[in-house]
Amino acid sequence: MNNHNAKLDVNTLESWLWEAACVIRGPIDAPKFKDYILPLIFLKRLSDVFEDDLQQLGNTAKYVDADHSLVRFYIPNNARWPNVARQTTNLGEYLTDAVRAVARENPRLSGVIDVKDFNETAAGARILGDDRLRALIQRLSQYRLGLKDVEPDILGRAYEYLLRKFAEGQGQSAGEFYTPREVAVLMARILDPDPGDEIYDPACGSGGLLVKSFLRFREKYGEATNVSPLRFYGQEINPTTFAMARMNAFIYNMEAEIAIGDTMNRPTFTNADGSLRRFNKVTANPMWNQNFAVTTYEHDTYGRFTHGIPPASSADWGWAQHMFASLNDRGKMAMVIDTGAVSRGSGNQGSNRERDIRKVFVERDWVEAVLLLPENLFYNTTAPGIIMILNKVKRHPGEILLINGSAEFLKGRPKNYLSEDNIKRIADAYLSWQEAKDLSKIIKLDDAIRNDYNLSPSRYVSSNNKEEVLPLDEAVVLLAEAEEERQAVDKELKEILNKLGLGKPE
Repeated sequence: MNNHNAKLDVNTLESWLWEAACVIRGPIDAPKFKDYILPLIFLKRLSDVFEDDLQQLGNTAKYVDADHSLVRFYIPNNARWPNVARQTTNLGEYLTDAVRAVARENPRLSGVIDVKDFNETAAGARILGDDRLRALIQRLSQYRLGLKDVEPDILGRAYEYLLRKFAEGQGQSAGEFYTPREVAVLMARILDPDPGDEIYDPACGSGGLLVKSFLRFREKYGEATNVSPLRFYGQEINPTTFAMARMNAFIYNMEAEIAIGDTMNRPTFTNADGSLRRFNKVTANPMWNQNFAVTTYEHDTYGRFTHGIPPASSADWGWAQHMFASLNDRGKMAMVIDTGAVSRGSGNQGSNRERDIRKVFVERDWVEAVLLLPENLFYNTTAPGIIMILNKVKRHPGEILLINGSAEFLKGRPKNYLSEDNIKRIADAYLSWQEAKDLSKIIKLDDAIRNDYNLSPSRYVSSNNKEEVLPLDEAVVLLAEAEEERQAVDKELKEILNKLGLGKPE
């Protein structure tokens, strides 16, 4: 049963979680599986990381119960997984006490790990009896979840799978927040954090992009104590993913403030005078093509949308402007977004909101690079996505680097993925500002202007003459935009006709 030495890859993780869910099927609704499974995965993860820390301490480990400062966090005895796994009676009560003891010992985990009552009842009967809980714990005991055993955002990955498997009936597409691991690694290389940087993610999900930036920094500088640490800030609207971001930051001992709330309507990180707080680096993978009411932009009190109001059909440039407004005077941002954000509206007769906003960013020389990703990397869409890099202080003013990474992937099932070589090739092209055949091209602002502010890398860098097909979801957004523009023109025409006395009586 115990498979403690096996490495938990994605396929194994998914079948493991599915088996765990099957153990508790029947008594509870599918969408609620995660409410029982996730806190226990949290607990297992904390316990395994704590166990690893004790191992590293060697002989000193015996003093940990008396001196908690020897470890980065302390797990009380009753909450350590081997003791949890040995428990046979009053399991619901025991688990509830265990997670509460962890939160008492580690106040930063309050409201994160201790929200579930494993003993809860409905109509006088336990929702999940001890026998089911015991079977679930046995199943979860199969794999180690220490820092070396699993990928850093194992919690986000697990949640994303459970959401996708039992897509909740809330009309949201399952998995909208999860950024594939290798895309997050690529983003961290592009951000290239410097000592003392403050890094912000306004749509942080389970914190994957922040964790990857932290790990990239550690790769570069090790655990050196003479290097100013990074500080992290994130905001997330979904309570479960917010809890995971807090948990991830806690496990990695990151200096992080993670807030819950709606960034677009109520950003959390502000100064005493009510203005937006500004950061050295900003990174995010917001949900693509979101619909926000025009009032979000028109009633904004933070001065974020001064370069144009995005169409109702896509908030991509709303997010971009929020992130850009959150940069300090020397700041740089990298965002993952729908490919249409850099091309929609170009070549149109008349005005187009997205193209008009892009025009401002190109002409003010804030667009540093656009990087096209391969298709079928993301769980909730087969569309490729892009990484757009905006910079207040460009290394090469007057130039934009376009990288067509559409061929840089390995085929996977069900999803494609980037190998370490693919990541390195793309990141190196950006970091060393290089042109490479079939991969990257440096253009002047004049070229972008001549192409009516279309910054789609495939327009400038051919990928072996592959025929470009417009993805379906992109076509839907274009259609919605066209309809929006048509209605605006109709309204204008009506007003003119009325003024001339030629309007039809209502």
